[in-house]
Amino acid sequence: MTFSVQVKVMPLKELLDPQGKAVMGGLGNLGLNAITDVRIGKNITLQVEAANGDEARSIAEQAAKKLLANPVMEQFEITIN
Repeated sequence: MTFSVQVKVMPLKELLDPQGKAVMGGLGNLGLNAITDVRIGKNITLQVEAANGDEARSIAEQAAKKLLANPVMEQFEITIN
């Protein structure tokens, strides 16, 4: 069975997000001052062949830990659609 898996990778909250800060500056220049914080991350879609959802999640988690996310700087969240 094929599962569509979303892996959302975001910088750790404790770390500076230079891309987010740059976007914040741009939003301020556009007069969009109601936005108080921006964090930039990645959304990765995987098509996973697995017997069930738990196996698909496990495979996606291995991919995220080994390649898709840097655990020193990023956290990830997995959603199966």
